Amino acid sequence: MIIQPTSLAALTWAGAAAGTTAQSWRIGAVLSARPLGVNPQGLLVLQIGALAVETEVPGNSLPAQFQVRVLSLGPQPQLEMLSAHSAEPTFQRVLRELLPQQNGYASLLATVAALAQRPMVRQLPPTLRTALAMLEHAMPTPGDLTKGEGLRTAIQRSGLFLESQLARAPPNLPALLADDWKGALLRVAGLLDQQAPAPPPLGRSDAAPPLQQTGLQAQPRVPPAALAALVAAADNADAAPLVTRLHADVKAALARLEVVQMEASTAPAWMVEIPVRGADGQDVLQLQLEPIADTAEDGSNGWILGFALDLPALGPVQGELQLREPRLSVRLWAERAATVEQLERQFTPLRQRLAACGLLLDQLSCQLGMPKPQSRHSAILLQATA
Repeated sequence: MIIQPTSLAALTWAGAAAGTTAQSWRIGAVLSARPLGVNPQGLLVLQIGALAVETEVPGNSLPAQFQVRVLSLGPQPQLEMLSAHSAEPTFQRVLRELLPQQNGYASLLATVAALAQRPMVRQLPPTLRTALAMLEHAMPTPGDLTKGEGLRTAIQRSGLFLESQLARAPPNLPALLADDWKGALLRVAGLLDQQAPAPPPLGRSDAAPPLQQTGLQAQPRVPPAALAALVAAADNADAAPLVTRLHADVKAALARLEVVQMEASTAPAWMVEIPVRGADGQDVLQLQLEPIADTAEDGSNGWILGFALDLPALGPVQGELQLREPRLSVRLWAERAATVEQLERQFTPLRQRLAACGLLLDQLSCQLGMPKPQSRHSAILLQATA
């Protein structure tokens, strides 16, 4: 819901923006809320923490007191209403701790790339150099992802399923830890923890909400100018600044991955992020897989596979595949007109390949412009504007 603050709420919000209540409104914070009544304009007035806000009257009644979690800040903060029975207290506590710490993989990949470009990488301890090489090895290549089995393996090794695979106690445990993305991150984090204390939690006010809240979003690389500045800022004789940044980036990436794992236990869809090792840099492929709610007449289930990717040569690209065997619908979006034309030139060979696989193509389209992010999470209660 969109909240239009009253004049009093606007003044209170101004104080929050100035920092007087910034601590209570940080990402991941849980605030007490209660309805205050309905104003003459027919809007529901809520007190949330130290703020009084207005919102449209919801379709169902609200309890006299409840809690909300701050998912995002900025011009339109998002608050999630917490159900008393939705999760165990430990689950809520851990999620609140991880949310402010998590960050996407782009910063980590840029830091690793910057370290690899510097002569000082030879000054790193051999164990850390080996761990960074294993981290790079855990990233699939674009060629791996163009094959069905390669994509399946990349999803299995994305870190989302590491603990479940460890629980089965495979005989090739060292290989599993080396090939899995989370296993490689944990190895780097463990070595950095031995060298220096872990950096304090980031606790940024601009930390990204959980992936289930944001939906698919193409994630670009760190801009080349920013990467060049990162490389130039470090002295050739001292790797410490980049190693410190690496430590924080690894912790943030692990926090993001653990939030995804926690959400996977309660959400109907899987969200997976896969770092991809290309010839000229690393990119992040985001996947969303969920069953189609209604089943076909023959009782078979359908699936929706969404993906988002931002490549330097193509720009942001997003797609959605809906499969009800043997029928398939494919919708693509691209931010650049040249990319739309380039993708459409591949439609004829794609139709031929799908027909050879026995699939009937109901739709194949590519639109200019990116779709509005769709959240599959239904617990969003409020969107506030100041």
